[in-house]
Amino acid sequence: MSTGDGVAGQWGGVDVHFGEEGGRLTYGSYLRLAELLDQQRLESDPPAHDELLFITIHQVYELWFKQVLHELTASRDAMLAGEHWLAEHLLRRVHTIERVLTQQVDILETMTPQDFGEFRHRLSPASGFQSVQFREIEFLSGAKDPSFVRRFRGLTEIEKDRLRRRLEEPTLWDAYLDVLGKSGFDTDSEDAIRDALRKVAGDRSHYAAIWELAEALVQHDELAAAWRARHVVMVERMIGTKPGTGGSSGANYLRSRLDLRYYPLLWNLRSNL
Repeated sequence: MSTGDGVAGQWGGVDVHFGEEGGRLTYGSYLRLAELLDQQRLESDPPAHDELLFITIHQVYELWFKQVLHELTASRDAMLAGEHWLAEHLLRRVHTIERVLTQQVDILETMTPQDFGEFRHRLSPASGFQSVQFREIEFLSGAKDPSFVRRFRGLTEIEKDRLRRRLEEPTLWDAYLDVLGKSGFDTDSEDAIRDALRKVAGDRSHYAAIWELAEALVQHDELAAAWRARHVVMVERMIGTKPGTGGSSGANYLRSRLDLRYYPLLWNLRSNL
């Protein structure tokens, strides 16, 4: 039975309506599914079966990176605005996404080295090293690296502008120091910051919100480190010691990033508790 532009009927004894009352918005049009599902373009010829998996995983990563940037930016801004509860809430959401990012490696590892080898040669000189959103996450988190913008020649002007903005704007750590400063702590030197962190840690009942923010930042840092560690092992399993498709040293480069910490003062604090 038809009702206007919609369709009504019985489904399992329940009245069901699709295209409610002639509404124009649909699931597919809202999510732009036609465009989205047309973006997985294989380079291999003849098509390698696992290249679709490889593209899908990395496109999903980039979608999650976009969401992480959205949440981290809002969390930073909430700290600067004094909305500590909101900043922590958004960081907790990021933690959940970061766990998903690590778990996605399990799916990628269902592809064997032989399967990857069928199309890997088609990827050069593209490389995950070139992910602009991943660099934005690192810059926003506190690990700013201006040399990346200078060294990577494949950036578009829009991408360069995005990275320059991230280099110029406050990081999550800058925002946390602002929280400390507005709470009456001296943040003019590393020694002063260490002293402030010890006082916050020593009186959690009084500085509960500030302490929980610090713990949320450490959790973000830890989960980022866990992803890097999981990623490098996957790369070693997949290509061994071969160079990366973008010309990097592959797993060796990734291993050089394993000790990166966004908030070393928060980690060092543990030695004094």
